[in-house]
Amino acid sequence: MAEVNTDGGGGGKHEKKRAKKSSTKIDMTPMVDLAFLLLTFFVLTSTFSKPKTMEINFPAPIDDKTKQMKVNNALTFIMTKDDGIFYYAGEFYADGNDKGMPPTQLTKTDFSSEGLHKLLLEKNKPTVDAIKKLEEQLVKKEIADTTYKRLAVGEKGKKEALTVLIKADDKAVYKNIIDVIDELNVCNIGKYAVVDMMPKELELINAATK
Repeated sequence: MAEVNTDGGGGGKHEKKRAKKSSTKIDMTPMVDLAFLLLTFFVLTSTFSKPKTMEINFPAPIDDKTKQMKVNNALTFIMTKDDGIFYYAGEFYADGNDKGMPPTQLTKTDFSSEGLHKLLLEKNKPTVDAIKKLEEQLVKKEIADTTYKRLAVGEKGKKEALTVLIKADDKAVYKNIIDVIDELNVCNIGKYAVVDMMPKELELINAATK
């Protein structure tokens, strides 16, 4: 609200008339009320950032750490220094193993689209293709969203689906492990775990990074 006060001009008949002076007084109360109303509105309607978590699976501890975990269709990644990442498929066989199998050879890759991403898509192709078909059915509204999610989880958990084991030596950085897990989620891999390295694997990775 604004209020204007005016003062009179001259007094008597023979007095010189002076220009009228006016002063303006602005009442700020409504503006302050409006500011508080807007502030209250934005506070009540704003969405605060929620903490983000990542699910990491750890297998049950075993007494004999030299014993190799037996998994179907497995791919093992080993993280090391300088963003290095090596992998091998299937079970690990040390040099001169009692099964007479050829020793495991490590293959180096990287975090580029032609490296880790392409490798995971190729190894996990049956599951990726199956989930793509489910996505097409979802777009065509042939299945509900809840049904799609349930069937997608089922495809990732099948026995023949790719299983990934993630290992790291004492020279690797935590960020690389998180990057690998992110890539696993992008490539629709539902079975993965972070496990300890075996002594023979550590010897192999040390020889590869000399």
